[in-house]
Parts: sequence; C-alpha cells; structure tokens
Amino acid sequence: MTTTLLHYLLFFLGATAISVISNILLLRFSQSLGIRNKNDVFVRWSNQSKPSLGGISLFAGFLFSTILSLMLFPDYNIFGDINYVGLFLAASLAFTMGMADDAYNTKPFFKLFMQIFCGIIFLLTDIKIDLFHIPIIDSGLTIIWVITLMNSLNMLDNMDGITATTVFFALLSCLTSCYVIGNPSQPFWLFTIVAMLGALVGFLYFNINPSKLFMGDAGSQFVGLFVAFFSIKYLWNLGATTEQNSWISIIITLVALTPAAADTLTVVINRLRAGKSPMVGGKDHTTHHLVYAGFTDKQVWYIFSLIGLVSFILSVLIVYLTIHNIIQPNLFFLLFFILVFFLLYRNTIKFKPKG
Repeated sequence: MTTTLLHYLLFFLGATAISVISNILLLRFSQSLGIRNKNDVFVRWSNQSKPSLGGISLFAGFLFSTILSLMLFPDYNIFGDINYVGLFLAASLAFTMGMADDAYNTKPFFKLFMQIFCGIIFLLTDIKIDLFHIPIIDSGLTIIWVITLMNSLNMLDNMDGITATTVFFALLSCLTSCYVIGNPSQPFWLFTIVAMLGALVGFLYFNINPSKLFMGDAGSQFVGLFVAFFSIKYLWNLGATTEQNSWISIIITLVALTPAAADTLTVVINRLRAGKSPMVGGKDHTTHHLVYAGFTDKQVWYIFSLIGLVSFILSVLIVYLTIHNIIQPNLFFLLFFILVFFLLYRNTIKFKPKG
C-alpha cells in the first residue's frame, strides 16, 4: 500500500512539476519573442492578449505519465494494451489538431473531421460506449460523445480557470469510479488520471484569474478527448460493468459533467432561438452572463468550482450506490443537473450585456 501511495504521489507531483516548469518556460519563450501576430494569442473575455500555450504543459504531463508507467511497470507493456494505444493515438491527434488551430485558425469542417477520426480510433481500439448493446448504435453514440465533449470543453474555455477546473472535478469522478471497478492488475489507468490531475493543478496556477496564459485549442481539444476516454471507460460503462441498468450511466455522466453540460445546452438553446449557429463563438456563455449579473471573473470561477465540487461528490455517491447494488434515487441526482441548468439558463435570460 505504501508503495502504491508513493506511486500516486510520484505521478501527481511529477506531472505537476512538469506542468509548472513547462508553463514557466513557455511564458518566457513568448515574452522573449514578443507577441508577433494574432495567431500567437487569443483575445479573450478580458480583452487582453495572452499566450495560448498552456495546452502544451497538459500534454507534457500526459507524456510524463506514459514514460513513468513504462519505467515503473516494465513487466507490463502499456502499449500492449489496445485501449492505451487508442488513448495515446487519439490524444496525440487531438493535441496536434488543436495546435494547428491555434497557429492557423483551421476551418471548422477540418476540426470536425479530426474529431470524428478520433472517435473512429476509439472504436478501432475497443473503446466504445455500451449503452444499447447494439454495436452500430453504440459506435455512433461513441463518436457523437467524443465530438460533443471536445467541442463542449472548447466552448467552455472562455474565462480564466473554468475549463481546467471543470475537467479536474470530472476526472476526479472518473478516478473514483476507476478505483472502485478498475482492474488492479492495470494500475496505470489510475496513475494516468492522477498525473493529469497534477498537470491541471500546475496549469491552473497560471490560469486562475488573473491568468497569465490560456490552454488554447491544443489544450481544450486534448483534455476533451482525455475526459471522453475515461468517461466512457468508467462512467458511461459503469452500468454494464456492474450489471446494473445501463441508463444509470447517463445520469452518472451527466452529473459528473454538469458545468460543461449546462453551459453547452444553454448556449445551444439561446443561439438556436436567436437564429445563430451554435458553433460560432461569442460572449453569451453562462460564465459571461454571471458577470453581466454583477459577479467578478474570480467569483464566477468560485461558482463553477462549487458546481464542479458538488458534481464530483454526487457522482461518487451514485457510483457507491450502484456498486453496492443499492436502489438509486435517480430522480434526485437528475434534479441536481436540472436545477443547475435552470438557474444558469434563467440568468442568461434575465441579465444581458450592458449597452
């Protein structure tokens, strides 16, 4: 047990250190070159130009966990695990596509194609949502989930600290479920999540308001893919793993990702009502409308952190009840998401930007 705890600390602190060091170097690099053109920065909610390089540190944390796993588990080749091959290939593709978008502002159809390809990689490496138990339907749902989550977290990345914090709590939910139902002979899944939590902490040090840098599309696309993988493995498929009603998986996943789901649903509804494309950017997210209501950027981060924390606690409770075959008060947990969505959506209707 002590050895395992030391492993956890090594992955977490090591990835945190890698993330912090990477971000420090990236900030110095961007300052030494200066801001040369609009492709080097994102002009964000704060109307301040800052480097959008934070995603590099998150991917570096993932690579660190891969290398450390190979060193600590020489008797188990993680690249002999088809699931890990799928994660590594799809994550690398998502990161590369995000980097290209940060640098060249790629076309939406190109991003969609690459997201679909990431989903296909999942299917080819036996990573699939098992909800309907009908291969073609579950395969389509898996690809849709990958696309939805990559775009949802990208859309949520509109204010300091919001996306990274949401991902942190979502991965904590996956970690808890992984710990309870995971295969003890494959501890690298746990360590991979722990390493990413460390990388997120290292990034948030520079991203919480007032931020010094943003994660960019390279970061949002990568973490979206990363969360998609582990949510499929340990949230979506929890029902199938425990021989419970598969529909409990929908509630678990929805609760764990409440901040992102509520924001995305709100934006899609409002933009469709206004006759606009849901995929076009804008300052009409739930986070923005909280500022219109009088909250500061930092207070908005506190609000979403609280929602994320409660989402994590409730998702852990659902997993516990499911694993122990206790009757789940499904309606109660679903009401949490409905309440959060209602309050955030109502706020977007009530408070508009001044002028």
